[in-house]
Amino acid sequence: MTKPFHLKPLQELSQSKLEDATRELGRLVAHEQEGAKKLEILQNYRAEYEARFRDALDEGIGMEAFRNYSAFMTRIDQAISVQQAQVEQSRRNTTAGRQTWMHQRNRSKAFDALHERHVNAENRREARSEQSLSDERATRKAWQASTQEDEDS
Repeated sequence: MTKPFHLKPLQELSQSKLEDATRELGRLVAHEQEGAKKLEILQNYRAEYEARFRDALDEGIGMEAFRNYSAFMTRIDQAISVQQAQVEQSRRNTTAGRQTWMHQRNRSKAFDALHERHVNAENRREARSEQSLSDERATRKAWQASTQEDEDS
């Protein structure tokens, strides 16, 4: 009879943690991509607004319009700065999540390897047992045959 794999609960727990880490990594990557997209949108908007500002300067604008453009550019730059910080934090979080995922994957693979070794060892043990029974039957038949010959002679 095959012995059960005594580390099965730990293997299942490890697999569950790997699945959780995979989901979390997916969430982190999506969050990072979303933040990078927002940053790109802000940077593109700033470039467009700056081009309009230059065009307005070339055409000649009043002091009030100049202050409004300048104040708005400052606010866009601040928003870009905040978004850049968020993207960097998101990248660090994704890197940490990737490391956690790799650790869980390696741990899960280790339990899988132990399980495979256990199965292989049990298969070898079972094969040896079957071979031993087969050899025992063959020995009995040979002994019975030789006993039968001795009785017949």
